[in-house]
Amino acid sequence: MKRQTPLPRLWLLSDERNDAQLAQALRRLPRGSGFIYRHYHLPTAQRRLRYEELRRLCRLRGIVLVLAGSQREARAWRADAAYGRSGEVATVHSLRELRRCTGARVALLSPVFPTQSHPGATGLGPLRFLLLARQAALPVGALGGINRQTARRIPGTAWAAINGLSGRA
Repeated sequence: MKRQTPLPRLWLLSDERNDAQLAQALRRLPRGSGFIYRHYHLPTAQRRLRYEELRRLCRLRGIVLVLAGSQREARAWRADAAYGRSGEVATVHSLRELRRCTGARVALLSPVFPTQSHPGATGLGPLRFLLLARQAALPVGALGGINRQTARRIPGTAWAAINGLSGRA
């Protein structure tokens, strides 16, 4: 993410489950939201084609576009930032991972609530999420089982969703 770009308060993540709803979901996002393009399930050539379709929509809508991959790949694909261990946006699952997240501008702490991405996991819950987030040296957003209803349980917090913003939750 370019250093002057304000951090989004709302993030949509892509994957195989929400691919069919992505264009519609991106049109509903407010300007200045973030979109993390993952699509690990696609072969590279198809992944790039789908990315280009969604990149055009993000640019028209004023949405910050983050590519799952290296910073080098994100620059080559003309993304605003990279998502992953060495990216400006990272997903973490524990206090240890949160403390190791030194190069990121924002961490998404997951799972906050039970989610399809982590079957059987109970989730951190709002209180534990807030306690962990307060110990971080960078902004922390909530991920995992988040939708507009569950996000109300952690007011004032940035949040991210896969199904929760795709019309699937």
